[in-house]
Amino acid sequence: MQFFGKILGAFFGFLFGGPLGAVFGLFLGHQFDKARRLNQAGFRTGSFGSGPSQAERQEEFFKAAFAVMGHVAKAKGQVTKEEIQLASAMMDRMNLHGEQRRAAQEAFRDGKAVDFPLENVLEKVRISTGGRFDLLQFFLELQISAAFADGDIHPSERNLLHKVARGLGFSSQQLEQRLRMQEAAFRFQRGGSQDYSGQQSGGQYSGQWQQASQTDQLADAYNLLGVSENADGKEVKRAYRKLMNEHHPDKLMAKGLPPEMMNMAKEKSQEIQRAYDLIKKVKGFK
Repeated sequence: MQFFGKILGAFFGFLFGGPLGAVFGLFLGHQFDKARRLNQAGFRTGSFGSGPSQAERQEEFFKAAFAVMGHVAKAKGQVTKEEIQLASAMMDRMNLHGEQRRAAQEAFRDGKAVDFPLENVLEKVRISTGGRFDLLQFFLELQISAAFADGDIHPSERNLLHKVARGLGFSSQQLEQRLRMQEAAFRFQRGGSQDYSGQQSGGQYSGQWQQASQTDQLADAYNLLGVSENADGKEVKRAYRKLMNEHHPDKLMAKGLPPEMMNMAKEKSQEIQRAYDLIKKVKGFK
């Protein structure tokens, strides 16, 4: 914890204004300490209105994403090997090397600090993105993906994700829906590597396995799109188009998504496309 500003503020406040001056000085010192923590974590303390460039806003988004990711990973008390591997895998998917990779790793470590200023960082994310829903949703989905590194979400991670969601302007209901969608996406990605022709990886035929797998995969596809399995073709298409519009890589880039995250946006849109294609194929939708 950083107390330098508080101590100094209280001292000079008491020196010049007595007890009331000490209280006022303590408040000013607290603000100084908050700004200092943000600056040490690599986040600017200026306002959005001061006119940072697109590149500066993208840099803030980038650092904040990995810092909060580290904070979420620390929620269970210690960062697991799977969570470190996921962070490294994300860096690989973004083709981060050299200075960029070191910046991501440093931000991830900053997020694990006990006094990490989560609320302030999330506020800066909202300001730097101009409150754009698509970018904030992408940011939240990154954190959910990090929490799902080991295939499950610990209660402490869930509680922290609710705090992250609130800080970004999402309701608890919106977060829970995205958690369900991400859980389905987690299974869908793994099920998608299987062959539905009835062949297992060992080459032996198993019609029962094939039927059960396709049923599960279809359910995950519906959940990934955020619709009921009873949804008709029009509702499924509407959900698909909405998600594709929100996750379209070019649109996200135009709104300020860091270029390093372009590949992840592409992967997400491809995942949505595969889920939609499976539903159309199985249900015969056009």
